[in-house]
Amino acid sequence: MKIVSRILFCLFFPVVSHVALAQTKPTISQALDFWIANCEKEVVSAGDAMPEEKYSFAPTVGEFTGTRTFAQQLKHLAANNYRMAAYVFSQMPTPDQESETGPEAVRSKAQIMDYVKGSFAALHRAVAAINEQNMLEPMPSHQPPRQNTRVQFAVDAVAHSYDHYGQMVEYLRMNGIVPPASRH
Repeated sequence: MKIVSRILFCLFFPVVSHVALAQTKPTISQALDFWIANCEKEVVSAGDAMPEEKYSFAPTVGEFTGTRTFAQQLKHLAANNYRMAAYVFSQMPTPDQESETGPEAVRSKAQIMDYVKGSFAALHRAVAAINEQNMLEPMPSHQPPRQNTRVQFAVDAVAHSYDHYGQMVEYLRMNGIVPPASRH
């Protein structure tokens, strides 16, 4: 009986192990979505942490001429997210997304945060459409040497968002606010 058990174990363990590994291997869209969700958590919590009366804050001491306000940082980040999501779907972004400014009518903290959250929802939908077959397919609307694949657009959104998240963290600290991610 022991020999039969060992033989069965040797025959079926590789199959079971392979099935288990295959079930834990993420798809490209799941891998990208992980980073979008992670970035979204940081950006949204930082945006929520800044009081509305400080959304007009921009550094002024030193070489900061023309620096975006906290509100403009968020709208810029969100507009780029919408733009990258549009590119993944081979759609044309709106003019305010293309210029990365966001809609002029979006001004209050609540409106800006809704715009930011909507931009991440658009990214989640976009990366859900990325698969192994289309992830590296060149997009006809974007010719090299520019980025021109769905994966590149998704990575751009995350990298760009984290860049501006870093600036938002500095703005929070300049206003005596400990960023939520640093409160643990």
